[in-house]
Order: sequence, then structure tokens, then C-alpha cells
Amino acid sequence: MIYVHPTAIVELGCEIGDGTKIWHFSHLMPGARLGTNCNIGQNVFIADGVVLGNNVKVQNNVSLYTGVVCDDDVFLGPSAVFTNVVNPRSAVNRRGHYAITRVGKGASVGANATIVCGHDLGAYCFIGAGAVVTKFVPPYALMVGNPARQLGWMSEFGHRLHFDENGKAQCPESGEWYELKNQQVDKI
Repeated sequence: MIYVHPTAIVELGCEIGDGTKIWHFSHLMPGARLGTNCNIGQNVFIADGVVLGNNVKVQNNVSLYTGVVCDDDVFLGPSAVFTNVVNPRSAVNRRGHYAITRVGKGASVGANATIVCGHDLGAYCFIGAGAVVTKFVPPYALMVGNPARQLGWMSEFGHRLHFDENGKAQCPESGEWYELKNQQVDKI
């Protein structure tokens, strides 16, 4: 069952998966595709062509423009911003020149973060609140600041990983182990 708050606008042609909830004053355009069990917070805009996987959580005041693709289990924090044109100008029509930004499975984007278009976010990466992402983000990377820089690595449960001299680290919550090799993290 889908829930749409009476103040939300869901245009014809928008696809919404079962169990998804759309809250106050949100606007979903035709051609937007949402998976199952998504939660769309208050005052969210989702443009034509945006694709959200299953179990995606979009917090209040987020705008997702054409070109944004989120895999399953993505978390987008309050007021996060995604751009879709590299060089916008009011007097120059760049419709149809949208850059694609893919947000990998399980990634988290913190409150007020800005994601400059055309830079993919790897699976399970963690973008800190207020960060400005201007380049590709590797899987499991922890990114902070403006411009965003990598501060470390995160587990799939959202805990900072501390690697030993053998390049191994354990998530304190899940007990799962990770390996860091050649600046790449893999779960083992």
C-alpha cells in the first residue's frame, strides 16, 4: 500500500513502489520512479527521470533533479542538494544536458550536503553534514568539508573503521570485517 499525504502532489506518470510513503508538500513529477518502501519527507521535490531504489529515505527539503539515480538503501539527509548542470546560466538553455549522478547502495548523505552533478557516490560511502562533493567518492569512504575530502572509511552499519597494520578492521556493531588494500575497502 502506498501512502500519499493530502498536501503532496504526485503527477500522473510517476511510478511508486508498494509501501512507499510521501509526506507533506512534496512534489513528484511524471517520469520519476520510486522503489518499494521508500520514505519521502516533507517538502521534497523529485524531478522527471529521477530513479530511487528500494528502501530509500529522503529527508525534509531535499530536491532531486533529473539525472539523480539512487540505488537501494540510500539515506539523503535534510536539505541535501543535488545539482544536475555543471555550468548553469539563466539565459542559456541547458535542458537535456543533465549530468548523471549515481548514489551507490547503502550510501548516506548528511544534512545540508551538496553533491555537484556527474560525480558518483560509491556504495556505503558516508558524506558528512555540510560537505560539498566535487569528485568521485569511493565505496565506504567518509567525506567531510568544503570541498569534501576523505577523512577515513565507514562500515555498512555507519561506524568509522580503524584498520590495523594488516589492513583489517572490524565494525563494532555488526562484527563484520573489512580489508583495506590499494586504497580500496572490501568486506571480507
